[in-house]
Amino acid sequence: MPSAFHAAGSEIFSQGSEARSLYIVKFGCVRIYRLLADGRRQISAFHLPGEVFGFEADDRHHFFAEAVGATCTLSIRVSATTELSRELLPLALRGLVRAQEHLLVLGRQNAPERVAAFLVDMFERQGGLDRLELPMSRTDIADYLGLSLETVSRVFTKLRERGIIRLLSLRTVEIAKWRSLAEMCE
Repeated sequence: MPSAFHAAGSEIFSQGSEARSLYIVKFGCVRIYRLLADGRRQISAFHLPGEVFGFEADDRHHFFAEAVGATCTLSIRVSATTELSRELLPLALRGLVRAQEHLLVLGRQNAPERVAAFLVDMFERQGGLDRLELPMSRTDIADYLGLSLETVSRVFTKLRERGIIRLLSLRTVEIAKWRSLAEMCE
């Protein structure tokens, strides 16, 4: 499996390009997004180390993939003769479940609930550590949650003021009251 290093903000694949490979994040973070007709960006997923992305229903990519920060990916060339279904099906299904959960968050939750659900998801995906290193910016989080940057920042501030989280740096969040955070997104 060939590996590739990507600088922050560099494109891994573009919408409409030929889909010949799947990608595994070795380190870093990848955002999957689409540009809307009005110029806004909608992020549909973030992929963290060990996660696979690039699954398509046909031979073209339907979204852009971009490195959030310095990122390394491994590529798996997929062809009609490749027999990977046994290993790839559980990964694809995990991604599908995550996408369905994200749709529920966007469709049914208010801003504080969305941010709480995002933090709980990051907590679970980073191995359940109380201290989260968020590789993405607040703008990325806003574009992922369908909120404004100001709203995301306000919610982070309110969670900090309520003692639910501690902001150790701009991208380091410590969960002080796990139960309170989890209850917000139920």
